[in-house]
This record gives sequence, structure tokens and C-alpha cells, in this order.
Amino acid sequence: MRISFRFPVRLAAQATAESKVPHLAAHVSRKAQPGPLILLSGTPMSFSSSLFLWFFMPVTLLAYWVLPSRWRNSLVAVVSLVFYTWGAGPYTALLLSVIAVNYAMGLALDSERLRERPRTRRGLLVTTIVWDLTILGVWKYAGFASRQIDALSSALGLGHSPIVNLALPIGISFFTFHHLSYVVDVYRRSRPAQRSPVRFVTYIAMFPQLIAGPIVRYHEISEQLSDTRRDRYADFAAGFPRFALGLAKKVIVADTIAPVADAAFAHAGGQITTPTAWLGAVAYTLQIYFDFSGYSDMAIGLGMMLGFRLPENFDRPYSAYSVTDFWRRWHMSLSRWFRDYVYIPLGGNRRGTLVTYRNLLVIFVLCGFWHGANWTFLVWGLYHGGLLVAERLLGWDRPPGTVTTAALRRAVTFLLVVVGWVFFRAETMTGAVDVLQAMFGWRPGGLDEFTAFALNHQRTLTLALALGVVLLPASFTLGRLVEAGRGRTAVAARAVVTWVAAPYSAVLVAAGTFSPFLYYQF
Repeated sequence: MRISFRFPVRLAAQATAESKVPHLAAHVSRKAQPGPLILLSGTPMSFSSSLFLWFFMPVTLLAYWVLPSRWRNSLVAVVSLVFYTWGAGPYTALLLSVIAVNYAMGLALDSERLRERPRTRRGLLVTTIVWDLTILGVWKYAGFASRQIDALSSALGLGHSPIVNLALPIGISFFTFHHLSYVVDVYRRSRPAQRSPVRFVTYIAMFPQLIAGPIVRYHEISEQLSDTRRDRYADFAAGFPRFALGLAKKVIVADTIAPVADAAFAHAGGQITTPTAWLGAVAYTLQIYFDFSGYSDMAIGLGMMLGFRLPENFDRPYSAYSVTDFWRRWHMSLSRWFRDYVYIPLGGNRRGTLVTYRNLLVIFVLCGFWHGANWTFLVWGLYHGGLLVAERLLGWDRPPGTVTTAALRRAVTFLLVVVGWVFFRAETMTGAVDVLQAMFGWRPGGLDEFTAFALNHQRTLTLALALGVVLLPASFTLGRLVEAGRGRTAVAARAVVTWVAAPYSAVLVAAGTFSPFLYYQF
């Protein structure tokens, strides 16, 4: 028996691959939960869609420039709910209900009446955290749990049990973490509760970061919510080049590489050849970086154009000299969130070596499952947690001493990260193991016909140029250069992304198909 509430939508790479490589339609699929198809609550409005670029963003910015500055938060709150409703439809009611509960609980935690009642305050905090995690658990993990129960019941000869298929509300993992950050910051008295419901909705639902981050801890933005007297044109001058850079990363690089990775992983579990396995793993490694860092650049640029400074999310992660260093550079807002609200409360590294190792493994198990309800995500998290523990044991978490050592460790770290992405991208553990066996145990044969067809001259050149990010100096960050850099290099970079990359990307968007960001599914 299956209990279903769903609004199916084809995911990004499937649509991209089918449009660019027509006869791959039956062979290519994006990452999905084992069993039923991944179901989103609707089709999100992508920053790289014609609707957003030609209508939503211009109208929003025009309204922001025309309306009095004191109306900024009201404008952002309204357009953000419209943005979310476009993709989530009736699930906007779920978002609003969670917002209402956390807003009320924040006021209660900060009330004078409870200042001298610590046990009551702690009880309210625990109740709110349980509420938020229950919402996330039911909507994101109920289907996975029911499938595991069904498999166990069937293996024990007890017959099948009901399987629940719930559509995944867009952005639920991100807005849940924002709510948790808010109530914990208020409980710790690091920031007072937000009295204005409009400002609170602006923080939670702000459309640049609502669906795929960066994850903004409340204490990072609380003071910005009341700072509405901004130089709007200076903010636009700084924010638009950053947005344009992200658009180019997504449209010119990530979407071009996607069909190659999709075609290769379509054969995972079916005796994939060694060349196909390596090509698919490297292609996905580059695709996910340019896709997700591109989204983050666009989100940071959009936030800046609206007068907000969102936190950085990437800092040249493929230049890391260790996996520990990689996690200081990759999805930095998620790492900081887990550090502040889970790792440090568990004791961090203050309670001895064994407790530190335990805490690292706990963090990365949670990090894996936060990304998705699938055993492949759990293994990916354990893999990275295990590598961090191993590096601490061997002393490899410290910076290298020589240039030669640094180069060697960068190469080893990149290889370890590529291996991890195989688990992240494969649809099943069987598929992941098959790809890894092909990568590290020779399977003769060239590229299969579908992967070879996908790897045309344009995509070969794009892959080669994208791979150059691994070779650039670790200190060079293009996003920050185009946003706030000074000197001729910065001016030239801003001119290129604004007047060359952005128009070319817009032409590709107008001529292409809908391609949401990879992290929309989380």
C-alpha cells in the first residue's frame, strides 16, 4: 500500500540532458531516492530562468528603487512569499505556519516574564526545536523510513507495510536551519527576539537565500534588518557583477557539463567502463561546484542589490590541502551552522580526543542526511567524517610546510573529494560501488555511445577550462574580486562579467530549457 501526496517535477539534469542530447531521454536521470521518484512540491522559479531574469528580478529591483527605503523589508517579504508560492503552491501555508510558531516562541523566550525561569525557557526551546525537526523529519524522511520498514518487514517474511510518498516542500532543509538558528540565538541572548513580524518574515523567506542558501545565522543579519537607509545604487553596482558571475557559472559551465555527468552515471550499476567512470566523476565534481557556487554568487549579489550582506559560501574548495581545509571552503555557511549549533554544544574538541572524533562523525552523519534521505548520502557523510578523523590522527589537518608538499596534498585532497562525489551523485549504493570499482580496477573499453555523444567539442573545451579551477592559487577568489576588488584587474573582471558573460548567459537562457539548481532538491 502506498500513501501519496505529491506534485512530481522532473529535476534539473534530466531536463537538460534530454533537451541537449535527445536520444538520451531513456537513459539519463538525476539523483533520486531509491524506490519512488524524488518529488518536489512544485517547480521552483530558478534564478537562471527567463521568468526571473526578464520579469521578477527587474520588477523587484524597480520597486525597491522607487519605494521609500523604510518599505524595503515589506517589499522583500511580499515578493519572497510570491517567489516561494510560485514553486511551492499550497505548501506556502506550511512555511507560514512554521514562521508563526517560531516567531511566537522567540518572543516568549525573550520575554521579561521568563527571564528568571531558566527551566521554562529551556523547555520552550526544546519544544520549538522538536517542532521544527518534526516538520523536517516528516516531510523529508517519512518516505525513506517507510521504505526501510517495508524492506525489513518483507525480509522477515511479514509481508509489505505501507509506504509513504510525501512531496518535498521546496527549501525545507534551509528554512528549518534558519528557524533553529533564530530560536537558539534568542535563547542564548546573543540577539534579542525580532519584534516585527515583517522583519522576521524577511529573514526567513528572503528569496535570494530561501531555497538553497547560503544558510544565514540570525546573529549575522539581525542588525541589517533594521538598516534600511542604504545607498541603493552603490549596492546595485557591487551586487550585479556578483550576480552576473554566478549566472555565468551556472549557465555557461554547469549546464554545459551536466549532460556528460548524467550520461556517464546513467550506466552506474551496469558495468560502466573505466574511462566513462572517471569522466563522469570528474564532470560531476565540476558541475556541482559551478552550479552551487554559481547559485551562491547569485544569491549574494541579489542580497546586496537589496541592501543585505549575505555570508560567503565558497572559498576555492578544490584548492584545499586537506579534507579538513576543504570543509573550511565548501558550503561554508553549512559548516559554520553545524559548528555553532551542534559541534560546540556537543563539546567540540574540548573533552578529549575520542569525544572530538565522535563529534566529528556525528556532525558528518547529520550533514549527509541533511542533504537527502538516501543511504548514499549517509555513506558520503561518514566518508568525509572518517577522513577528518584520519587527518587528525596523522597530523594532515595542519598546513603543508613546502610548496612541493602543498601541491601533492592538493592533488590527493582533490582525488578524495572526487571519490566522495561518486556516493553523492549515484542513485544507489550499488551504482556508487560499480563506478568506484571501474575507477580503481581497470575495465576495458572506451566511452559508451551515449557518453561519447554527450562529450562534444564544446563540452570537452568547457570541461578542460573548468578543471583549471583546481590549478589556480588558493587565495584567488573571483567572486570577491568582482564585488569589492580594486585596481585594474578588478575593474576588468567586473566589465567582463557584466558586459560579456551576463549577456551571453541571458542569450543561452532564452534559447534553452528550464534547469533548476542542483541544491533545489535539498
